Amino acid sequence: MKKIIVPIICIILLGITLIFINPITDTLASFISNEPVIVVNSDNSYTKDNDYLFVKRTKDFIPYSYQDLLNIYYSAVNNGWDEFTFYCPSEYTNCLKDITEISGDELILTHLNNYVHPFNSFTNLRTIINENGEITIYINYLYTNEEIKKIDARVDEIISELITDDLDDYDKIKTIHDYIINNTKYDTIRNEQNDSKYESNTAFGPLFQGYATCNGYTDLMAIFLSKLGFNNYKIATTPEDLGSDAATGHIWNAIYFEDEWLHIDLTWDDPVPDPSMSEETDYLFHTYFLVTTEEMHIADDGDTVVTEHNFNPLFYLEYN
Repeated sequence: MKKIIVPIICIILLGITLIFINPITDTLASFISNEPVIVVNSDNSYTKDNDYLFVKRTKDFIPYSYQDLLNIYYSAVNNGWDEFTFYCPSEYTNCLKDITEISGDELILTHLNNYVHPFNSFTNLRTIINENGEITIYINYLYTNEEIKKIDARVDEIISELITDDLDDYDKIKTIHDYIINNTKYDTIRNEQNDSKYESNTAFGPLFQGYATCNGYTDLMAIFLSKLGFNNYKIATTPEDLGSDAATGHIWNAIYFEDEWLHIDLTWDDPVPDPSMSEETDYLFHTYFLVTTEEMHIADDGDTVVTEHNFNPLFYLEYN
């Protein structure tokens, strides 16, 4: 009986050792070398595989420069992580100072957030800095898992209904642009009162309730563009970009199309009807559809002068 039990116990112990061998060796290596081990989780379904001039994906989470820190923040958000811990190396003497600057600058975080898929965009990002060089980022995301499933399913349905094999890329994008506008009204109440019964500031509003602000238009278009395989991100202007008199900023879509970066602004292609008109009229324009920066600013100088597109090119370097 003992001859049978002993081999079984050995096999069990060997199995346990194999299961925990990596954590054990990592811990030992960390202890021996006195270097912390960074735990990297897998990314989620909405992680983008694109690099940009402002931020790039990274798998090297030991920073040695300000840009390295931006890339780490971007990668943590882009991967859909709820939290992530990394460490400042002794060689990077300004590391804690630079992290304090980045984590406390809402403008930098806002623009960084525009490069990720809408489902990985955050509402709040908090950084805890330990004096020993340990940095932990906590991320709260905009969309719930339930909302993502519902939006994802409906977007798939619309694509299967509207996008056919005979459409070229231009017509695919135009079809989605027109569909969103034809089924959405601008939520003037949220814009004026910062409150609404509609979820118009997310993709849920235009997709299921028929109302959107610029955030809702842009998020929904970005989701469609990503589904259709187009490299894209969002461009935002803030009150700081627009001048002290501006109460709010603006946001629209950036898309890489036919070897150049172009703009799409569904908000301005779906203008609010003139309230003085006796009958409500729905508008659908293509003034801001797949236009260059120069073309966009020419359109801005039309009958109604638009200043909302005065974005900071330091954050959107593809347009320099």
